[in-house]
Amino acid sequence: MKVAISDQEELLFLFKTLSNQLGPKFERNTNFSLSRFELLYQLVQYDEISQSRLQKIINIDNAAITRHLKQLEADGLVSRRRNPTDNRETIVHLTDAGFEQIMGCQQDKLSFANQMFQQFSDEELQHLMDMLKRIQENIK
Repeated sequence: MKVAISDQEELLFLFKTLSNQLGPKFERNTNFSLSRFELLYQLVQYDEISQSRLQKIINIDNAAITRHLKQLEADGLVSRRRNPTDNRETIVHLTDAGFEQIMGCQQDKLSFANQMFQQFSDEELQHLMDMLKRIQENIK
């Protein structure tokens, strides 16, 4: 027996499928997972930032950010240290090697994005962005 699904349900499944496809394709094109790329990208925006603040900005759980940062630190892309005024807090800093790596990856990221959004007009992209932001607000 077939069950009809609404347009909203179909969109939900499309988002899930896109999400599953996006990560691996992005990683093949840039040699970074989307999560690690976003971490490094956010670190470019700040000289230093607390690990907890970074975690909130990119909206991942504590274990995941710790795991990502440990690997990025082992790769020499970030450095971490305790906050001298509050030993409970970890401060994260992008290393020079991390900055070079993320900047070198920009062209790959741009190429990937251009491929993903080819045949979309600027107006369509703006509408899509507006709608996705509204969906994001509705989910909150």
